[in-house]
Amino acid sequence: MPGKPLMPHRCTLLKSVLASLLVLVGLLPQALRAETILDWQPLPDLPNDLGVAGPFAGIHRDALIVAGGANFPRPVWESSKQWTDTIDVLVRTNDAYQWKDGGKLPRPLAYGASVTTRHGVLCLGGCDAERVYADAFFLQWNGEKIETVPCAPLPQPMAYGQAAMIGQTVYVFGGQAETGLASATNLLWSLDLSTSADFTQLEWKTLAPLPGLTRSFNLVAQQHDGFNDSIYVIGGRREENGQTQFLSDVWQYVPKTNTWKQRASAPRVIMAGEAIGIGQSHIFVLGSADESNFDQVDQLKDNHPGFPRQAFAYHTITDTWIEAGETPENLVTTTAVRWGDSIILPSGEVRPRVRSPHIWKVSPTISDKSFGLLNYFVLFGYLLAMVGVGVYFSRKNKNTDDYFRGGKQIPWWAAGCSIFATMLSSLTFMGFPSKAFAQDWVYAVGNFTIPIVAFLAVYVAMPFYRRIDATSAYQYLEMRFGRAARVFASGSFVLFHLFRMAIVMSLTALALAVATPLTPAQSVLLMGVLSIAYCTMGGIEAVIWTDTIQSFVLLGGSLLAVGLLLSGVDGGLSGFWNVATASHKFNLANMHWDITNAQVALWVVVVGGVAQNISSYTADQAVVQRYVTTPTSEEAAKSIWISALLTIPATLIFFTIGTSLFAYYHSNPGKLDAMATTDQIFPLFIAREIPIGLAGLIVAGVFAAAQSTVSTSMNSSATAIIVDFLRPINLCTTEKSYLTAAQLSTFAVGTIGTLLGLLFVDPSIRSLFDAFIVILGIFMGILGGLFLLGAFTRKTNQFGAMTGALVGSAVMLALWKYSKINSYFYPAAGLSVCFVTGYLTSWFLGTAPQHLSGLTVYDLPAEDKPQLVKETA
Repeated sequence: MPGKPLMPHRCTLLKSVLASLLVLVGLLPQALRAETILDWQPLPDLPNDLGVAGPFAGIHRDALIVAGGANFPRPVWESSKQWTDTIDVLVRTNDAYQWKDGGKLPRPLAYGASVTTRHGVLCLGGCDAERVYADAFFLQWNGEKIETVPCAPLPQPMAYGQAAMIGQTVYVFGGQAETGLASATNLLWSLDLSTSADFTQLEWKTLAPLPGLTRSFNLVAQQHDGFNDSIYVIGGRREENGQTQFLSDVWQYVPKTNTWKQRASAPRVIMAGEAIGIGQSHIFVLGSADESNFDQVDQLKDNHPGFPRQAFAYHTITDTWIEAGETPENLVTTTAVRWGDSIILPSGEVRPRVRSPHIWKVSPTISDKSFGLLNYFVLFGYLLAMVGVGVYFSRKNKNTDDYFRGGKQIPWWAAGCSIFATMLSSLTFMGFPSKAFAQDWVYAVGNFTIPIVAFLAVYVAMPFYRRIDATSAYQYLEMRFGRAARVFASGSFVLFHLFRMAIVMSLTALALAVATPLTPAQSVLLMGVLSIAYCTMGGIEAVIWTDTIQSFVLLGGSLLAVGLLLSGVDGGLSGFWNVATASHKFNLANMHWDITNAQVALWVVVVGGVAQNISSYTADQAVVQRYVTTPTSEEAAKSIWISALLTIPATLIFFTIGTSLFAYYHSNPGKLDAMATTDQIFPLFIAREIPIGLAGLIVAGVFAAAQSTVSTSMNSSATAIIVDFLRPINLCTTEKSYLTAAQLSTFAVGTIGTLLGLLFVDPSIRSLFDAFIVILGIFMGILGGLFLLGAFTRKTNQFGAMTGALVGSAVMLALWKYSKINSYFYPAAGLSVCFVTGYLTSWFLGTAPQHLSGLTVYDLPAEDKPQLVKETA
């Protein structure tokens, strides 16, 4: 029946929320993750009980392949080195492992480089007793035997070098071209496996040589440095004038720029070992030799103590080294292989002439730390308080004007805080610090453009919406361009905010997984259920007042975090400044023109930031809706100014947190968690270093920031659904039934967003800020372009506007799918393509609209025109 309430009783809903909280608390694990440790577990020994050094090793079709290598028959000091061509394959079924005979290599071979690819294990170079080879071939496991597939040979012979992969490109560095160490090189080659299906037709590229010393027995690993995927070369040894030199230096090669950069040296000489990237920014050295006893091998023989049993970890962002624990057996001259979530060390040399048949599975694990009862109390006390706000305001909603506009009685300062909280979400709370930690302050410039864009919001956008008494931003587009434009814009907005909710909840949940006992799925459910509860019950007033509270919690928690971070930096404030400036962490501008560079150019940040903020402040229903919640236009203008001005200190605080995190972990590299993502760096600090109680407060701030975004998306999407889709077709017959429909729409949007959030939980996402910028750019630039077309052009007609919107959408999808353009430029691309295409299409096709009174800045009443238009009219 029309007008009959369809929502569950408020008390019932509140009971459901409380029950959900209790269930979630009951599901919580009892401990938090802490520092990374390495867990070493033996796998079945290699069938060759002598073991081998220098084998080719890798994974294909979930099987470990160990091929070739060299050893000494027993007694080792009375025999000569022998090379083998045996291929052994370790297969697993559930937790059971079994070795199988894989056949033979083309020849006995050892000490080449190998790397796991999707085409098989690529084996490169190697040597025997007579010579060094340039051969390259794949080893492929078909389930029964190994098949050998030839590949384009190396540019020259190579042994005792290593290889790594970035994407589908193989990089090979170092080693020696002849059997003697004096032939060591500093050459780097690459092979793109995606360029031809015939591997023999692939072409090796010779890249920029390492500017340091030539070397052999070097280590090579791939890892990300906060900006780019890179190749790292560690240590090794060389010979000059008959003298052996031992190396500990570290070099980074950036494929994007074909350049080398020297990094912090290892704590000691590292050579003939295994290095592998773990997590998003750690490289672990799991075995290596040093120079000790190098000249006494023949004297010590069986009394040789073996190579040091010490692992190391290098962090690419802070450029720091730490010891990573003692190893049960130090295997050198082998290859570290990633198999699932673990690292495999297959056989290798434990001391001169002695090999080990042991196969080790190494897994990064986390020690435990309790979250604390007081933290629970603070966190859940805050969350329940937010539900209480929704219950309180639920009594005031008598119609949809109350529900969507707060009866136009919201104080300007509360509306301003709500706009601020909406614009700076949990993605800001963790995304900005992670960007400043891993990179620098370049992205801060984009936020500094908000006060400039505020002029457009105050003097153009807000008067338009107040003049037509809009509940939906897209009512204006229908008046200017017709019904189709309104439906397109409103539909795009709702779709964008569904994805926005999912991204905010899922990525926030992934970050919080390191700071709370909650699993990512539990965090998503907690944010979603509570936001649905208070937003569905309380409407826009509940959203605005919770946003206001959350603004204070967010900023207060951030200031507290800055103080605690600086207190833990060596040298305090001066130490923080020295470390940050030496590492160029305060850099605000990259002066180049490359639009694809991960080190985003200043012009891209400025242009992209302006376009993004124009779209948000003029065409985003979530922001525009606040313009019409205040009693007067003057107060609406104040709300815009306060939100814009609050952005400046907030941005400074968030980026200072990120730089402080860098300085803190530069001083305390042992406290980093190798398995934590860059986005988890701030929650990591909260979990481990902030006193109990205060940690709960700051975690509440993270939840606050996420919920402000989620609740805003729910309410503004429900507004668009009711005002833009249901009211125009008179679906409901009474105001009360529209209110019920609004509550149902809010509930439905929240539920869909939460379910999408559960679906989108993806630990492989490197940066939540980047992921959000992609979604924002794809959708919002087009809406900003439509608003500018309507407000600033007279010739644009309905056909032109829709053409601009559709062409702009197609271009944005193409940029996302096929281009390497930095995603920060997306809003500018969408806005400009929509605007230019729409204007030119209208110029050449159709006629200019005849009735534009009050619909462009040129056709407003004199008292409503922006000052610039008045002066030029």
